[in-house]
Amino acid sequence: MKAKSSGLIIGISIGVVIGVVLAIIGLLCFRLHRRRSQIGNSSSRRASTVPMRANGVDSCTVLSDSSIDTESARSSIHNGTSFWFGGSKKSHVVAASGILEYPYRDIQKATSNFTSTIGQGAFGSVYKAQMGTGETVAVKVLATDSKQGEKEFHTEVSLLGRLHHRNLVNLVGYCAEKGQHMLIYVYMSKGSLSSHLYNEKHDLLSWSLRVQIALDVARGLEYLHDGAVPSVVHRDIKPSNILLDQSMGARVADFGLSREDSRNASNIQGTFGYLDPEYISSRSYTKKSDVYSFGVLLFELIAGRNPQQGLLEHVELAALNTEGQVGWEEIADSRLDGNFDEQELNDMAALAHKCINRSPRKRPAMRDTVQVLSHIIKSRHNKKHYKRSPSDIAITIGQSDRQSSMDSRHRRVESLDSTADSTDV
Repeated sequence: MKAKSSGLIIGISIGVVIGVVLAIIGLLCFRLHRRRSQIGNSSSRRASTVPMRANGVDSCTVLSDSSIDTESARSSIHNGTSFWFGGSKKSHVVAASGILEYPYRDIQKATSNFTSTIGQGAFGSVYKAQMGTGETVAVKVLATDSKQGEKEFHTEVSLLGRLHHRNLVNLVGYCAEKGQHMLIYVYMSKGSLSSHLYNEKHDLLSWSLRVQIALDVARGLEYLHDGAVPSVVHRDIKPSNILLDQSMGARVADFGLSREDSRNASNIQGTFGYLDPEYISSRSYTKKSDVYSFGVLLFELIAGRNPQQGLLEHVELAALNTEGQVGWEEIADSRLDGNFDEQELNDMAALAHKCINRSPRKRPAMRDTVQVLSHIIKSRHNKKHYKRSPSDIAITIGQSDRQSSMDSRHRRVESLDSTADSTDV
């Protein structure tokens, strides 16, 4: 009896051990299968590794009166944006920034194996890409040996995912694959403002168009400073970073050096000639640093010369005679041959001179520059509306003369009729 009890206990113990072993093996198999399926899912989709802020595209707060076009990337997908690359049915995952990621092979095909170069920048090359659906975009391929280029990539994806405005160059996608970092933008067919100011192959920019471009840039910066939450300082405003669309509308581009809010910088970054002197001395950049750069840009539009051509020295000499208000005609671009409105030029130059004041506190805010430039254009339209040409006056006089003649004949007929009536009586 005792032997039977011992055998039963041993049998139960062996069964329990076997059961535990089988349970452990089952658990390990389940975890291994689950891990493999997770790896498979992550490799099949293209998830963003770029750190993003919580306030993405769909939560972008619009405060600027000049702000439009806050449509989210989600609606862009429903409109067919996900099929830009050859109408591919492959689903593109929208990252937290609201920007789509595209496969390397699709971009390679769209740029004819990266042979359609349209520009070269400090951090890489820019290519024109023709999509299978007929859409045209610009692809910036950042230099692989540039740490600054990688920073630019992360900055632009994280910032432009939530910044949408008609006067900013919109980012529509990106690629981070095969050791490459690429940014895909809306294609700006007319190129940069710099090329139109200094390249003879382009037609001369008229004065009215220069004022309109200045207003477009001001509105873009106003949105960055007052419409974006948190606000953004661009830090590299210059003609080569202002791009023009088919209708010559201007948009602010290249946000690689941009930062949220104001802060101190360890290294001075930007372009010589456009850097705020206060930023150089204090290593602190603010919205007023952008205002300074914008003031230099305004003087470039007026004078048709850049800081490397002695623009600011030219301006300071002229300021001695103008006292910052009137008499700025002497710095006007000679190629305009006097085809500009003197009042408009003086108003724009006076605004530019305030923008480059060495004291940041005395510089206007971007919303103030928008008001001044808008007033210049509005005043021009009012002048055209109320000013009649000599031909209009001649037509009016002719019509008046004909009307007087008809009235005179009518009065004579009435007089004769009256005489006849009196004779009958």
